Amino acid sequence: MSVTVENLTFAYSDRRIILEDISFDVDSGKMLCVLGPNGVGKSTLFRCILGLLGKYQGRITIDEIDIKTMKPKQLARHVAYIPQSHIPVFNYSVFDVALMGTNAMIGTFSTPGQKENGYVEEALELVGITHLKDRPFLNISGGERQLVLIARALAQRAKVLIMDEPTANLDYGNQVRVLSQVKRLSRQGYTVIQSTHHPDQAFLYADEVLALLDGKILSYGSPAKTIDEGLIKSLYGVDVVVERLHSDRARVCIPKELVSYGQKVEE
Repeated sequence: MSVTVENLTFAYSDRRIILEDISFDVDSGKMLCVLGPNGVGKSTLFRCILGLLGKYQGRITIDEIDIKTMKPKQLARHVAYIPQSHIPVFNYSVFDVALMGTNAMIGTFSTPGQKENGYVEEALELVGITHLKDRPFLNISGGERQLVLIARALAQRAKVLIMDEPTANLDYGNQVRVLSQVKRLSRQGYTVIQSTHHPDQAFLYADEVLALLDGKILSYGSPAKTIDEGLIKSLYGVDVVVERLHSDRARVCIPKELVSYGQKVEE
């Protein structure tokens, strides 16, 4: 399921422009990483795609259908949102948290049935956490919680996953586990759009990168062609050296001052 954004411009009521002339597309089975410092419009972009902010100029389509023509429940069957974290009021089981993703499929006064329960079982298995289904959500690790939120989105039966810094609060091991699962989902046909502050993650997992600065696209394309020393300097105001590893199958950003320091030590 493809997502296309054409000439998107958005301003709040104070007429302050948050996004200006944003255009990109993400094909089925691809993962797009949105890079940029805080306050450049990443979250606003996501809210527009999710249909939460409708007063924008331009066009957003899913499989060539304008999202403004879709009712909320219809859009929810196509696009799901995975936040950074989620703390429910009650300590629901993992299964029940994932089951909440099926709300868009049932009527206002209906309850989930066998079909919806089957969707949850399938989603939990897809992200590898079936063994956690009876555990209280607040009693599992941060990485496991993030996988539950992904399972909730999958139970929604949406093929487009919008992820707002999904590894922001996770340790390194859980970051790798979550992103590996997300990459696996994209290979299975899901369309993934995620924001991150880590260019190294984009190098390792993304098919394409969209760099935003001051509400405009600074750069857009494959990670290898998009992320370089100049881009990182423009986005984050730091000097780095991009190092190629394992015959250029991976790249990392190293602060320039550390490279210089290492050279002095060797001398």
